[in-house]
Amino acid sequence: MDEVDVIWHAEPSLDTPALVEGLPGVGHVGKLAADHLVDEFDAEHVATVYSEHFPPQVTVDGGVSELACAEFHAVDTGETDLLVLTGDQQAGDGPGHYRLTSTFLDIAAECGCETAYALGGVPTGELIEEYSVVGAVSDASLVEPLESAGVEFRDDEPAGGVVGVSGLVLGLGGRRGFEAACLMGETSGYLVDPKSARAILDVLCARLDFEVDYASLDERADEMEEVMEKMQEMQQQGAQTPDDDLRYIG
Repeated sequence: MDEVDVIWHAEPSLDTPALVEGLPGVGHVGKLAADHLVDEFDAEHVATVYSEHFPPQVTVDGGVSELACAEFHAVDTGETDLLVLTGDQQAGDGPGHYRLTSTFLDIAAECGCETAYALGGVPTGELIEEYSVVGAVSDASLVEPLESAGVEFRDDEPAGGVVGVSGLVLGLGGRRGFEAACLMGETSGYLVDPKSARAILDVLCARLDFEVDYASLDERADEMEEVMEKMQEMQQQGAQTPDDDLRYIG
């Protein structure tokens, strides 16, 4: 296999789509949001990206394996076209993040994207009830429109910056002329967080003027509610909550 292999499955007819990236990160917030868009709309599988920079593993579903990869899907929301990037892995090394993100942006440009939205989570380290969305952009001119859609821009936050593909969509995307933004839903960082995913989708819908049904995402949030309640009980009793590396943003 080459360092990066791109397999094209379709040539979508898209009208200046927005790239939406949602790969695994804190609380799986971005991935949950991107997967929800693919599931809720009539998405077309456009391309699959394989790379030796992904971890050396396969996923297994019903005994059938699939090599680690990232996938692009064309989504017609009825109002705005999207090119949604999903996957189960990020690169396992720094050069791989750069190489893969460059490939992702190449594909986005080939499909006509001029704007890009990286979706992720920003960890608070504690359980929360009100979900804010924190933003970062490639150019200051993008701040005001996103603030109007409900995004907060905070001094010196997220601490440590934005890493992984989400950060490079901003950095490399901005250098290549994309109007790029990263939307980060606040999340405890302890567990998968559908409510935070909905918060960033609310912003994306407001910014790009489309609507999406949240029923399946809300159902998953309800399933997590019991877990959250148990976590809160642990906090009230002074028990230690997991403190793995919560400073990853992506």
